[in-house]
Amino acid sequence: MNLKNSKGFTLVEVLFAITIGLLLLGAIFVAVQSGQRSSVAIEAKTTAQQDVRAALELMALEIGMASYNPTFASNSVIWADLTTTAGQNCSVLTSAPSNPPWKGFREVTANSITIEADINGDGILGSAGQPNEVIRYVYVTAGGEQYITRCTCCTTSSTGSGGQPFLGNTIASGMQRVVRVINNTLNIPVFRYFDGRGVETATIENIRRIDITLAIETNAIDPNTGQRRRMIYSTSVIPRNHAIN
Repeated sequence: MNLKNSKGFTLVEVLFAITIGLLLLGAIFVAVQSGQRSSVAIEAKTTAQQDVRAALELMALEIGMASYNPTFASNSVIWADLTTTAGQNCSVLTSAPSNPPWKGFREVTANSITIEADINGDGILGSAGQPNEVIRYVYVTAGGEQYITRCTCCTTSSTGSGGQPFLGNTIASGMQRVVRVINNTLNIPVFRYFDGRGVETATIENIRRIDITLAIETNAIDPNTGQRRRMIYSTSVIPRNHAIN
């Protein structure tokens, strides 16, 4: 046999080929893993954005209806006193509606707001079967919680809904939280109130604009950075009915 004409690969060539193959497989694995991480991060961010935008739009819509009184019923009788009504279940500590200019704003703070509106135009506020005529939003931070609740207070019924998780879930519920509302962490008020000149005010009858700001972070940790993504969304609401005499 003529060994010089034998065909095949030497051991060195085989080892070299295996090394090149392993390097290529490693590069492909890293690329696929990075793509998966990016996909998870983008999905978490997109879900958070959708939840926050929907929450902000609903809050703006309902708060913008504050003081809606299409029948022009007397301000001294239509607006509900939330301190004594049985079952309203909102824990709003305000005075009786003896000051008509307050109208549909029963509570205005940096972390909570309670509004009233005669949605169905019957001249009666919050009667049985009309729970959405009195609404309260609260930013809960006690006990390490970070979420927004929404309460639809039916002011003349014998039972109330109480504050229900609206954006984010309670820790105790054990439910998956998409976002955490971190306004307190960043020292940003959820609600700010301004008069007609654009000056911040605490006088309810002078309110002409309300700024709503939601600072959130994703509950899921970004695998690429090892941190939660943070985003801030805000909008301004003009409660036009509040200015009508």
